[in-house]
Amino acid sequence: MKRLALVGMTALVSGLSAQALAADLPYASDPAPTTYSDPVAAARFDWTGAYVGGNVGWGWGNFENSGAADTEANGVQGGVHAGYNYMITPNFLAGVEADFQLSDLSDTGTLGGVTAETSSDWNASIRGRLGFTFDRFLVYGAGGLAVADQSLKVGGSSDDATAIGWTLGGGVEGAVTNNITARLEYVHQNFGSEDFNISGTQYQSELDDNIVRFGMSYKF
Repeated sequence: MKRLALVGMTALVSGLSAQALAADLPYASDPAPTTYSDPVAAARFDWTGAYVGGNVGWGWGNFENSGAADTEANGVQGGVHAGYNYMITPNFLAGVEADFQLSDLSDTGTLGGVTAETSSDWNASIRGRLGFTFDRFLVYGAGGLAVADQSLKVGGSSDDATAIGWTLGGGVEGAVTNNITARLEYVHQNFGSEDFNISGTQYQSELDDNIVRFGMSYKF
């Protein structure tokens, strides 16, 4: 009887010991829930808005003169511009721009013993712009009204005129920051024929010129 009680007590102690050991063992924790997030697309550059800027470049032009020698001139041009762009669709842009440039177009030619000097000191334009955007890059064409001064000097006397014509061109522009853009463009201008009266003699002069210029703008 004592042996049976001893066996039973031994079994009870063994069972309790096993339970205590099991309680001390670490349990595997549940895996952390997996979270998924869709990538957020970067916001597209918004070209809509007003801007102002400056530009500098190289111009070259032809003065076709009646009654005096034809001349060709080239030189540095620089000025300011301002405009407004509006995004018609996510990729198509329309806008309007005005600019004023100082120019250094002057040349002298001699025909039949008569020396004539032709020059243009400034030009300006109001242009419409249409473009296609690739997020932060823009390819555009522009055209509209052009205005320039013209001067013809013969034999020490001169006459001036303000010529009105047209302009066409195009370029590429990129956003450097969210407010600064840089551009490279080509512009052609034609001002038709202007009449000059110098010392009672009538002359005519027609100016067409070309400009390649680099510019930077601040977009509001």
